[in-house]
Amino acid sequence: MSLPSNPGQLALERLPAYTELRRLWAVLPRARLVGGAVRDLALGVDAADVDLATPEPPDVVMNILADAGIRTVPTGLSHGTVTAVLNGRGLEITTLRRDEETDGRHAVVSWTTDWREDAARRDFTINALSCDSDGVVHDYFGGLTDLAAGRVRFVGDPGERIHEDALRVLRFFRFQGRFGVGQADPEALFAIRAMAGRVRRLSVERVWSEFRRILRGPRADDMVMLMAETGVLQDVLPELLARGGVAEVQAAAERLARLVDSGAPREEYVGLAALLWAPPSEGAAADGELAESSASRLRLSRADQERVRAILQAPPMTPSQSDAELRRAAADTSVAVLVDRAWLDQALTAEPLRRGDASEGSSSRDCQPKAKDGLLDVSPDDAALPGDAVLRGEWSTGAPSKIRAQSGERETTGGPDANAWTTLRGRLSRLRAPEFPLAGRDIVALGVAPGAEVGRILAETGQWWRMGGCLADRGECLAWASRLIERARTP
Repeated sequence: MSLPSNPGQLALERLPAYTELRRLWAVLPRARLVGGAVRDLALGVDAADVDLATPEPPDVVMNILADAGIRTVPTGLSHGTVTAVLNGRGLEITTLRRDEETDGRHAVVSWTTDWREDAARRDFTINALSCDSDGVVHDYFGGLTDLAAGRVRFVGDPGERIHEDALRVLRFFRFQGRFGVGQADPEALFAIRAMAGRVRRLSVERVWSEFRRILRGPRADDMVMLMAETGVLQDVLPELLARGGVAEVQAAAERLARLVDSGAPREEYVGLAALLWAPPSEGAAADGELAESSASRLRLSRADQERVRAILQAPPMTPSQSDAELRRAAADTSVAVLVDRAWLDQALTAEPLRRGDASEGSSSRDCQPKAKDGLLDVSPDDAALPGDAVLRGEWSTGAPSKIRAQSGERETTGGPDANAWTTLRGRLSRLRAPEFPLAGRDIVALGVAPGAEVGRILAETGQWWRMGGCLADRGECLAWASRLIERARTP
């Protein structure tokens, strides 16, 4: 990954909040830019988030800003965070911290004036960079070197960082997908594999927040493959393990890989549908039940829950479907969902990914660095679920992640039918969803008393309308309903 000629000296004027930053630095000269903004500027790309750190305690920060006429909001005083509001833009300023106590989810912190000590508590070296008001980058752990090499590496001991906050397991895959090149860091993979079970202790909101970003992010297929191989995917989606054991976890990762390789849009609900899909032998009911269970447990929004369920329960799509068949499908399911389903069905029918020889790359279980301070001498609760074949070394040695997730190689599975699937989605996108032109009141108007008979006539007329490709207009449907009514009255 190439960096600008002098990544240690940043062009701060590229920041969207540069004017506001200059004003803050005028009253807090020791403050520094930290986190993602420094990393992104070092890469020469636009920075989205602008956060500051400072040696001053939060109460002092608030007094200084108040004296300067800058409005503040105490957004997280227990963690040392104050938000300064300038020109309608909020900038977070956090006091340098050290962890006094951690339980894998929450931390008790105290203030420090040591920049290195604060950087040491961050997750990855590429996120532990800071930049002063002159644009000079302060790099205590080789973050710039790692950034240039495409290497995502924990700060210090990976086991300690995961012990402090288990969410870093998922963050590793997200950042590896975005910034990693080649093999993932072996010490990180070993620690993740050994401590994967800690993910189950996190709140489902935090888990889904990270996992959805993995599904939407670069190389989602590679990362989910690697999550499956290290035993993390089954902790994020334990329903897969319950349904079919480790083999189903592996199959789910393979489905997502095919979906991504088909060129599907990076939408988390499409990716989740691919992971939760059940084979035809289990039926649509299994799809719906698993989707509902997983979506409810992960506390997806109502809209996302409905979208995942709708994709899984939509009628299967094939490029050979006639216009009449597509209209029938669109009469009961939204066109947008049918397009999503077409992406899923393309992935399900694609040729299997090339499975490389295990000797071509090292898997996570091949990496066995020595445990430090006993942190990786984990208990069964910290490892994977009972019966986890990954930790027993029984994972399929032919898993495509051997080559794909570790080496970064890409494969495509569009195959000779890719154009046919593209044509199908084009036909769907141009399709005007048909609407059945009758309602119960229309049947009543034909002389049928309100009750079960109205529903029967309406349903049979709707079935006739669908069988005809949803082309009959209101008058033709009324005529058919009248014939049904007349037939029912004839002795």
